[in-house]
Amino acid sequence: MPTHIKSLFKHPFFTAMLAYGSLELAARIFRLFTVIVMAWQMTPEYLGVAALSLSCFEIIRVLANIGVGQQIIAASDQKLEATCNSGHIIFWIWLPLVAIVQTIVALILWFGFGQALAGQMLMALSAVYIFMPGGLIPCFRLMRDKKLKTTARISAQQTIADHILTAILLLIWPSPWAIVLPKLITAPLWLIWMRSAYTWQRVASAGQVPMRPLLGFSIKVLSSDVMLAARSHCDKLIIGACFGMGALGTYYFAFNAGISIMGSLIAAFGTVLYPYLCAAPQGAERLAILKRYAGLGAAAFAIMLTAQILLAPIYVPLVFGAKWAMAVPLIMILALAAIPTFIATIIMVWTRSANRPGFDLILSTISSIAALSALYLGSLISLEMAAASWVFALLATSIPAGLILIIRQSAQQRNPIFQGVAS
Repeated sequence: MPTHIKSLFKHPFFTAMLAYGSLELAARIFRLFTVIVMAWQMTPEYLGVAALSLSCFEIIRVLANIGVGQQIIAASDQKLEATCNSGHIIFWIWLPLVAIVQTIVALILWFGFGQALAGQMLMALSAVYIFMPGGLIPCFRLMRDKKLKTTARISAQQTIADHILTAILLLIWPSPWAIVLPKLITAPLWLIWMRSAYTWQRVASAGQVPMRPLLGFSIKVLSSDVMLAARSHCDKLIIGACFGMGALGTYYFAFNAGISIMGSLIAAFGTVLYPYLCAAPQGAERLAILKRYAGLGAAAFAIMLTAQILLAPIYVPLVFGAKWAMAVPLIMILALAAIPTFIATIIMVWTRSANRPGFDLILSTISSIAALSALYLGSLISLEMAAASWVFALLATSIPAGLILIIRQSAQQRNPIFQGVAS
């Protein structure tokens, strides 16, 4: 192997990605085991009720990511403690409000739509937000220090504990509650592990950063993440409304089997790449880092995606049972969503590292509206057409956005006058 290739793979980015990816893959293997147990133990109708509750939870939970964490990671050494002080206050005000919003949605689901079980589970999951504020500053400080192996280990530990508990509960109590309760039980474990990994104390003498620019960035990040969450989870609400709980259960199973592992690895890739982009000087050096690792990541993910799609007709009935063979076309279609997901992740980390998340917000808004609209139109024909329309709309919006960003960056390199608009 050439020397420059060897040195590239010894770079801290790759060691972090290897650690993060390995732990994420281990967690997803446990998730796969849980999905297998779920497929054998639960009916599509029960799985549909759990999917409804968890989809609402995932959409609302994105509100917890108000964008302050990205500011902590990108903060200069001089402003770090002040940024953390301000972030600590924001977290303790914001997250209880998110819990209240989720409780209201749960009550609407329960009494407004007659989904009592889904509403009760969603209400129970509101307690998760009690444990989050105390661990977020340590989490983002670890990421800023590039101690990504630590954050990856903690995330994997929580996920694995969640899946093990879920599998055990499903075996003794095949109920939608068996899928929901472990997420609540493992929340305090995350807090304990995070605070043990990094001890942070508020430095009163550092003061606070001005709230207006901090919240200005945060609102754009939050808005973008809300759009991404809507795109990733509102599809299940539309499927449930159009086809019923049984079809939603099948779709939810196919989604987990089709894009879950790839989606998690792509998210891990973005999480690892972001601090390295923030640490690099803006301009040619930062762009070179992005090109280098995005190209290698794209090659690796392409191989994995091809294998997953080609082998789906073999492993699905073998692993999950013959009754889920009818979900193979859905799994193959939904797996293709990994392509626009990777492109969107690259755009997100690049624009946020440049402190210009506006482009990401525009892309997230357009792609979410287009994807959900296409999904609904496709649902008028069939479940498979709904999934195919959703994926096609994501491709049709993410690929042009990626090309636009490349053209703007090329213009910036040729003429610095474009620097203000390139990101």
